[in-house]
Amino acid sequence: MMISEMPALPAPVSAGVYNVYTGVEVNAATGSAVPTAAQLGLEPPRFCAECGRRMIVQVRPDGWWAKCSRHGVVDSKDLETQR
Repeated sequence: MMISEMPALPAPVSAGVYNVYTGVEVNAATGSAVPTAAQLGLEPPRFCAECGRRMIVQVRPDGWWAKCSRHGVVDSKDLETQR
């Protein structure tokens, strides 16, 4: 599958206005700090990238899912196919 054919990431975890781990607005001047646990893939996103709202997150033994009240649900299993 070519990169142009790959489906886009769901809104809650796509590159957006807000950092998905801290909820802080991302801009070019300050950049985006990512916690070490998140860099290692051990921390699920806690904030929606589109609106910055705190998401409902459920961690399972095989992954996690996160739900934004405005932008829907994203599951870690869905993201594995895009790696």
